[in-house]
Amino acid sequence: MLHRLSFSPADEAEFFSALPASPAVFLLRGDDANSEPYVTKTANLRRRLLRLLGPAESASKRLNLRERVTEVQYTPTASDFESTFVLYQCLRDAFPRTYADRLRLRPAPMVKFILANAYPRVTVTTRISSLKAAAEHGAAYYGPFPTRAAAEKFANDSLDFFKIRRCTDELHPDPAFPGCIYSEMKMCLAPCFKGCTDEEYRAEVARVEQFFATGGRSLNLELQAERDRASENLEFENAAALHTRLEKLAGVRQQLTEIVRRIDLLDGVMVQPSAVPDSVTLFKITGGCICSPVQFHIPPRAAVPGEVKTPQSMEARISETLAAASVPPLHSAQEWMEHLAILKRWYYRTNKVGEVFFADEKGELPMRRIVRGVSRVFKGEKPMADLSESARDYWVNRGRQVETDAKKNEETQ
Repeated sequence: MLHRLSFSPADEAEFFSALPASPAVFLLRGDDANSEPYVTKTANLRRRLLRLLGPAESASKRLNLRERVTEVQYTPTASDFESTFVLYQCLRDAFPRTYADRLRLRPAPMVKFILANAYPRVTVTTRISSLKAAAEHGAAYYGPFPTRAAAEKFANDSLDFFKIRRCTDELHPDPAFPGCIYSEMKMCLAPCFKGCTDEEYRAEVARVEQFFATGGRSLNLELQAERDRASENLEFENAAALHTRLEKLAGVRQQLTEIVRRIDLLDGVMVQPSAVPDSVTLFKITGGCICSPVQFHIPPRAAVPGEVKTPQSMEARISETLAAASVPPLHSAQEWMEHLAILKRWYYRTNKVGEVFFADEKGELPMRRIVRGVSRVFKGEKPMADLSESARDYWVNRGRQVETDAKKNEETQ
């Protein structure tokens, strides 16, 4: 906690006047070392503590801790996400055994690719087995999805394009095994009764892994190339069938949101309002882990007389600020899942404050978009995702037109 105050009923007037009437996460402690602290978040710290520590009303059953509390710790916050994350950290320290139940975190559903198995398969889970298994590529996790049903639908619809197994049994290939409905429908290579060689199955597994890693782009390019070859060879029926598969694939890819990716490669930056004047709060995201918040100061445009400013772009300043953000070490897979659950809870909300920007497949952050997002959050403007479809299309097309005009001007010059 950033601030700590001592409380005494005799000095309550001075105490309450020192409290901000703004959102915060706070902790109350008493003299008894065996008593549990009171930890929660509030939209108005002064009003909340007046209820808890003010004079008790004789006929009221409202909780009153006036005679028990001797110390108050609090951290001002400016957004629901920041309040949730700070509360999570505080509860984790104060109640190491029960903090998850107190915060009511729902695990984030993910698609798990079990690669350590002799015959890899895909399943849906809300648990990460271990950090070591993920680090050694014993399993690859893709997500987070909004619900388990959404994850299962994406997994099932995706596997319709491939022929890896969907059974959950531990396979011991035997030619005498009768197989299952998927092998009968030619939707599985049937390694259970040696319907394929191990090399053929591994090649199909590599295609599926590439599909998940690229968000379906690899298969899209593959089907497009096959369709074009069929058209050139005048195989119009085959080309029409491939075109139908491409349309079906487009529907599957639409199920993916920007946040869904391999979670150990889930890097990005979240921009939130700040309780510090002339600033925004930046949360660096590394491998699905949320770093401690850092403040990014936005100086006023009016220059101070006599002040000499060193030219520095906003992108460079943001990069320096993010570089100073410390990456907390993950002590367990449980902690990793909790960070993903907090991200998932915020990202899939209908109405949310702040914006998030994710790194591309090369791990590079979209710095220009981040600069614009910082400006919108600082000014309290709506993000692009919250604009109407027509307005968003207008601004996207307008941006392309500006770039085109700029290139034409450069060419003429």
